[in-house]
Amino acid sequence: MTITQINDNSTRQSFDFCEDQIRLMDCRHHDPFTCLGRKEDAGHAELVIYRPDAEHVYLLTEDAKREVPRQSGTDFFIWEGAIKECPDKPRLLIDKKDKQSLVCYDPYSFMPVLSEQDLNSFHSEEFCRAHKLLGARPLILQGIRGICFSVWAPNAERVSVVGDFNSWDGRIHQMRSRGYSGVWEIFLTDIPEQSYYKFEIRNKDTGAIHTKADPYAWEYALRPDTASVIRYPETMRWRDQGWMTNRRQMDWMQAPFSIYELHLGSWRRDENGYFLNYRELAHQLVEYVQAMGFTHIQLLPVTEHPFDASWGYQVTGYFAPTSRFGILEDFKYFVDYCHINEIGVLLDWVPGHFPRDDHALANFDGTALYEHGDPNRGEHKDWGTLIFNYGRNEVRNFLLSSAYYWLEEFHIDGLRVDAVASMLYLDYSREEGEWTPNQYGGNENLEAIDFLKKLNTILHEQFPGALVVAEESTSWPGVSHPVYAGGLGFSMKWNMGWMNDTLRYVNKEPVYRSYHHEDLTFGLLYAFTENFMLPLSHDEVVHGKGSILNKMPGDPWQQFANVRLLYSYMYAYPGKKLLFMGNEFAQGKEWDCEEGLEWYLLDYPFQQGVQSLVKDLNRIYRKESSFHKGDFRDDGFEWIDCHNHVDSVISYMRCWEDEFVLVVLNFTPVVRQQYRVGVPDAGTYYEIFNSDSIFYNGSNISNGTEIHSQSISAMGRADSVELDLPPLGAVFLKKR
Repeated sequence: MTITQINDNSTRQSFDFCEDQIRLMDCRHHDPFTCLGRKEDAGHAELVIYRPDAEHVYLLTEDAKREVPRQSGTDFFIWEGAIKECPDKPRLLIDKKDKQSLVCYDPYSFMPVLSEQDLNSFHSEEFCRAHKLLGARPLILQGIRGICFSVWAPNAERVSVVGDFNSWDGRIHQMRSRGYSGVWEIFLTDIPEQSYYKFEIRNKDTGAIHTKADPYAWEYALRPDTASVIRYPETMRWRDQGWMTNRRQMDWMQAPFSIYELHLGSWRRDENGYFLNYRELAHQLVEYVQAMGFTHIQLLPVTEHPFDASWGYQVTGYFAPTSRFGILEDFKYFVDYCHINEIGVLLDWVPGHFPRDDHALANFDGTALYEHGDPNRGEHKDWGTLIFNYGRNEVRNFLLSSAYYWLEEFHIDGLRVDAVASMLYLDYSREEGEWTPNQYGGNENLEAIDFLKKLNTILHEQFPGALVVAEESTSWPGVSHPVYAGGLGFSMKWNMGWMNDTLRYVNKEPVYRSYHHEDLTFGLLYAFTENFMLPLSHDEVVHGKGSILNKMPGDPWQQFANVRLLYSYMYAYPGKKLLFMGNEFAQGKEWDCEEGLEWYLLDYPFQQGVQSLVKDLNRIYRKESSFHKGDFRDDGFEWIDCHNHVDSVISYMRCWEDEFVLVVLNFTPVVRQQYRVGVPDAGTYYEIFNSDSIFYNGSNISNGTEIHSQSISAMGRADSVELDLPPLGAVFLKKR
């Protein structure tokens, strides 16, 4: 077809071309490749170019620069000419109206990039590599280096790539529709790295135009900008091969897991109050975490998010480390540095909801695409967010690919899945009439349940030794049981019941604790029904809840003694451990995401004492097999006495094979002298830990270096020891 046929309606071919031009000019064309680019006609090649931003267009060859004539008498900005020996991939010089010049290959002379197999995979039920297909992916196509832009927008009439490389003009790079797949694509060359871009989408029903960030982008501009960023990633020279090999071989169920949870933006800041970058954080954080004895860190979401105060839980970039702290290579360095220093890295990951921001996933192509179309299933009214449509393959694959990407690309050791309860229940935080039952009349979200099972199955198969941890606050059965056994397949579940019972108990004045003794003992009735993690997390020190320290009753001495007792109880209790930053030295105020921790408090003896205690608890927890190998087995725990509510004292053993540690906890500020505790074996015992030690700024009530058992029965045991229990104190004993 040629431009000279525009006003010749004598043939159907001519009429179609005129209609194509009108649709192209109106930015309504679903496949501009049919009328643009290099065309074969009557034995010669024609070149048809549409550039509304150009003054002149030239074809560059090895030996010439030939101007392509602009069609006269039109305002269509179309250049067309019969070109002798026109290359298959024409290279163009475009003199723009802004007096700048651009050299590029004609994008409309390239064949489709994504194969039919690729498109079918994207629509299949369990495809976790969608990030390899969609987004802005650098590649070499027919020997030419460029970026393949592709996006899923099935309800669009037209999609364009817009960016600072085309003046954000949606007319210039209109994309090709891949038909039934709902995917649009275009291959562009000579796009500078760090260029900003988005997709401009016109809805086919309403004609409304939306400009959206790339859901699969590797990087986003620093907020408040919302553009996606072109990135040609470097080949990472990972140094953590030893760590990764050990992780695959490790029996994590019997390994010590002591996790330091933190928010990168407020753990520590520089002298001017600005964020540290990923590389600075790597060195400072690893040094601190190693000194404290933690085995892992867990990061509040580092996936890109527009609003600092959301802490990362309202995600807009599911494949991009937030640009607040650097680029993706910097984050890879962060993880690598942690690994070579024997520190594991877990991430918070948020598949339960996403924000309504205009530039992101909400109403993506003018319709409810990623979210469920039914408001009863597609909105979290409490959070003002939207809920993913877990029943749609393309949405499930988006989420599966995100999880897969973080573990594969960044060597992440596990994901903590946020707000699992909100995914499991259709009536989560809804009144009657605000939710729609499932097909069987129940309140279970069957599609979300199936998604979670597939997520856990895939990640455990593909990444041996990596963890998937559920923040799940209800009594849903089998959260951490294998999928083949009827469970959801998570590695572990946060023990929210233990956390709530324990904090409710220690919040009470000691004189009243005897009336609430069951808060200490009830958790052992279900402690081994799941693989539990014990969380004292960020959620417990925000929104007016106060710090851990300020939850404690009494004068300052008693408050700090209560904190030391709480942590001792946590480390001696069955389950893996998680402690939020600032808790490890008893920061006085609740967490504020807009400033760093109160590190100056470590100049004071009480905070120094708590920090030293946490160091020693981590050391003992890692050293003593009985404190971590039996975390998920009922034979790893044995009560000595759980009935003494009058004195608010409990005692038990942590066991592993022939080893055991005797734990005695006194939850009152009274020194209980000559307190008799039954022991399993006669012999000599000694303290391996005492939370009241002078080293922790306690009152130093101790039982000396040798404690000889006596043949006096107590607590159902033939032998016993006599102890002086420190006030608000914990004592751990071992037999020599």
